[in-house]
Amino acid sequence: MAKKYSKTKLNVFKDSIEKRMEEIANDMDDLHDEILDNGSSSGALSQESVYSVHMADAGTDSFEQEKNYNLMSRESDYYKNLEIALERIDDGSFGMCNICEDLIPEERMMEVPNATKCVKCKEKDKLGLI
Repeated sequence: MAKKYSKTKLNVFKDSIEKRMEEIANDMDDLHDEILDNGSSSGALSQESVYSVHMADAGTDSFEQEKNYNLMSRESDYYKNLEIALERIDDGSFGMCNICEDLIPEERMMEVPNATKCVKCKEKDKLGLI
């Protein structure tokens, strides 16, 4: 049978994950507010003032808006992965490699709590050896 983390360690991981999720939720709120602010300021322009805005400024605004949407999407995906990590803590599979079923080192799990593969298996998977 594969080794598992102790309940004490799992609680440390859980606290760390929940703290990250809170930070991400705050970041997403800020991004959401920025998206709404940028959208409302450009949406409130009259027809005449649209033509007075320099094309480069409009391009910059558009780029910033797109960047914020991409960041929001990325943060949302990471948040969902952290939710899955919490589920794995609850079902007892947290910290176990999905491929070799060895225990993933604690340092890796603290840095990448949504990891499902040890470094060796992850590298093999990337190279297409698995």
